[in-house]
Amino acid sequence: MLTSVSNSQAIPSSYIFQYSVTDTSQHATDLEKKDDDAIKSESSTPIQETSQNQQDLKQIQKLKSRDREVKTHEQAHLSAAGSLATGDASFTYSKGPNGVRYAIGGEVNIDTSPISGDPAATIRKADTIRRAALAPANPSAQDQKVASKASAMAEKARTDLIQLAQEEEKKITVAKKTVKEDLIDNTDETEPSDAVELTPAPGSLIDISV
Repeated sequence: MLTSVSNSQAIPSSYIFQYSVTDTSQHATDLEKKDDDAIKSESSTPIQETSQNQQDLKQIQKLKSRDREVKTHEQAHLSAAGSLATGDASFTYSKGPNGVRYAIGGEVNIDTSPISGDPAATIRKADTIRRAALAPANPSAQDQKVASKASAMAEKARTDLIQLAQEEEKKITVAKKTVKEDLIDNTDETEPSDAVELTPAPGSLIDISV
């Protein structure tokens, strides 16, 4: 089809046709693309939600597992520490996608001071501290550190106990020696003389009768 234009220049009908076809095709392509995008957007929404849900579930499972691990770990400390524990376990928490708080860390405080003047009791206490520190299946670096300090405390207490025993033995030895010397002195004072010499007092009478 021939079409007149304002510049009175004839435009080949094939060009107009090509343009029209190209324009229509491009428009159709654009419409198809928009439709595809709309379809993809609608279809991707539940996929994205499903993917997000799966990620949330995985995170929740990890938090649950961590929560059990932490609480089991701290309970092992508490059970082994007994009366040395100064209170219940304390925890740090993280909130999961479901709004629930899960324990991700924890600690138990115990009395680790030596018993003054009683090395034997200190040794027993140090042994309890060490058992409490290493009670969990997987002791942490801090647990290992506490156990190491408890071992050092026990070793020092053993040295103190040996010194104390030596001092006591020395005191006993000195006491025995003192008692023995006292007995010897008392024996010397009370021992009778072998010969008794009778010397008459001046002016006394002596019987010389036969």
